[in-house]
Amino acid sequence: MKQSRPTFASGYGISPDPTGLVPWGDVAAELAAARNYWIATVTPDGRPHATPIWGVWHEDRFYFGVDAQSQKSRNLEASSKAVVHLESGDNVVILDCEVRAEQDPERSASMLAAYASKYGLPADFSFDPVLVAVPHRVLTWQEADFPTTATEYRS
Repeated sequence: MKQSRPTFASGYGISPDPTGLVPWGDVAAELAAARNYWIATVTPDGRPHATPIWGVWHEDRFYFGVDAQSQKSRNLEASSKAVVHLESGDNVVILDCEVRAEQDPERSASMLAAYASKYGLPADFSFDPVLVAVPHRVLTWQEADFPTTATEYRS
C-alpha cells in the first residue's frame, strides 16, 4: 500500500512533513493484536449500522464471520462496502473495505483455526462463509500527536 498524508477539507493542521508517518508494520501489529473491532455497514434503505465484532488480521486482510440472519449479513448482501476500525480513539486505525466470502477452503480453514485460538473457542468452531474485508484505504493516527502522525495508506 502507498503511504501518504491524508487530506481533509478543513486540513486539521496536518503536517506536510513526512516525519512521523505511522509505519505499516505498526498498523498491522495493532490490527493483529486487537481483540475487538467495529464494523460499519449500510442498511438497504441507507441507514448506517455499526456493531462490534471479533476477527483475525492476516496478510493485510481482516477475516471474520457473521450470522446469516444478522443485520450485518443483510447489509453486506446489499452492499459489499464496509468500514472496520479498532475500538481506540487514541490509537486510530480505520479500514475502508470491500467484503467478500473467502473462496479458498484452505485459507478459510486456517482463518477459522486462528479465530478459534484467538478467542478460546472450540477447534470445530465455524462460520459459513468466512468473510474477508480487503482494505483499499487505511487511515491511522495517534490522537496525542494527530497532526504529525496522521497517515493514509491506499492500495
